[in-house]
Amino acid sequence: GEAIVTPSSSSGGSGAGSGGNHGGRCSGGDGYHGGEAGGTCGCDSQTLIPVRLTRPDDGPSAEQNLWTLIRNRTQAISFNRYSRFLDQVLCDNPKDEGELLQGAKGAMRKVGDLSFLGLDGYEVVRAVTEYFLMHEVGLIVDPKLQEKYNQEMCDSSGAASLKDSSFYQSEVYRRGGRCLPENWVTELHDQYLESVGQGVSPKVLPYLRNILDRLRDLPTKTMEEVPRGCYGVLPARLVGPLGLELIWNYWHEEGMVVQTHNAITSRFQNLRVTGCAQDPLARLEIDPLRRINNILWGWIQNRPYLLSVRRRAYEYDHQYGITLLGKAVGEVNGADSRSQFLSAFHNLLHLCTTFYQQDDDLTVHSDGFPLLNALRETQLVVTAGAHNQYGDLPWTARVEMLLQMWLLGRPEMREFLGGRVMVPYKESWMDRVDSVKSMMGWSDVNVTHFRDLGVFGEQIILSIRYGSWMDTIEPGSAVKWARYWRPEIQGYLHAYRAATGVDLSRSVNAEMPSILLSQRLGGRDSQTAEVDVREMTQPISTPVSRRRKEPSRISHDLQ
Repeated sequence: GEAIVTPSSSSGGSGAGSGGNHGGRCSGGDGYHGGEAGGTCGCDSQTLIPVRLTRPDDGPSAEQNLWTLIRNRTQAISFNRYSRFLDQVLCDNPKDEGELLQGAKGAMRKVGDLSFLGLDGYEVVRAVTEYFLMHEVGLIVDPKLQEKYNQEMCDSSGAASLKDSSFYQSEVYRRGGRCLPENWVTELHDQYLESVGQGVSPKVLPYLRNILDRLRDLPTKTMEEVPRGCYGVLPARLVGPLGLELIWNYWHEEGMVVQTHNAITSRFQNLRVTGCAQDPLARLEIDPLRRINNILWGWIQNRPYLLSVRRRAYEYDHQYGITLLGKAVGEVNGADSRSQFLSAFHNLLHLCTTFYQQDDDLTVHSDGFPLLNALRETQLVVTAGAHNQYGDLPWTARVEMLLQMWLLGRPEMREFLGGRVMVPYKESWMDRVDSVKSMMGWSDVNVTHFRDLGVFGEQIILSIRYGSWMDTIEPGSAVKWARYWRPEIQGYLHAYRAATGVDLSRSVNAEMPSILLSQRLGGRDSQTAEVDVREMTQPISTPVSRRRKEPSRISHDLQ
């Protein structure tokens, strides 16, 4: 504990006051804390020494700046920021002449509006989407980008200065009252990153340095050697590691973003979504979609070149040991599955809730060793899946899903589908998804929870993947990690309970989320058979006693 002495006037009492709790009555006070400044006290005044318990100050740490960078870059590629950028490019008259828009001038010259025919509209929109991600994705630690990162913090909340932004205020809270250093990127570069070797200027994360030590037989290319095609390690893989997690796509797909988009493209092709006579979307006139006809046409024509639901399902299984259920997916029997991910990750989240209960009690010194051990275990499982299609598939999946969301968020879609305007959705596409789910009789769980699972899950896993947990033996870093990411962790726990009905704060449940969702939806009406329902009689890796029939859903792919 810490005693804080507040001098009190012997004649009347200060704002803290004295008197009422000493047996006297003081004028101008509340009877307990005493009189206000300038008041009179009828009792013998005594000096009030309020005692307050505070948490010991552990001081700043360099890894906190890495977590700040993860938050900054994941917000930079958020849907709202992407949507504003794409709308400005398509308007061809942007108000913001920033670096990002300056680089997209070539695409802007190809865009008058969305009225031209053929595949050009879709190809331009996809090219702009890929440019946006190439410019914003990646955990690049370069002091030259300090001003850019700080400006994005201000723009995200519309603040005039960095210290007025909500991002900065959140950093102060997460750092235990300490301010975010103005040169936090420089501190991260100088104090946390490690040199690769002699003659190579880039510095890398300690995690990547550990990997390079095991690949010391491979030379690290210089920038001049990259075009030659010589064998070695690319510098871009070191200084700008991927800032994407495929779990973002998984949770949005479980939220039925892809199914909703497929239902709309089926209606666009004059196909019935369901096999019954009553098709809710058949009653809607597609005339409001006329302005984005060319984008939808281009998407449908390029379907053979898009990622299939089966490829995504296999990669979900490879990286996280989770997959999708349904007829379009079929039975997923992967060669390499992260079967321990859910148990390790959910155990970490469960231990965090126990830690928060202890940490909030300032009379208890909470133990950080269980958290450190859980972080190590989760990192071992997560990094084991960083092979095969890691990088390429998450990148392509993010591009395609951002495009789907943008199409769903267009005003034309609101006119076509309607929606609940008064519900405070976080992103413009969300009410369209819930509208289609309601019309089709699918899940009644609000898509907001799936969106939160994707966004928070991505940030949490990135902080685990790129941390130096295997080289850490003191629990202090794990304690700071839990405190820093508390909003995301508790937000993930709440969204998981709302979506699946499982409370991870009470116990560790390692059952596949798709099975939990299927079980929760088992009582809903499933009499309407669909053209290509995502349905399986034997869920993947599920004991026979727990096999259940999934309620009918529209498949991800039209076959």
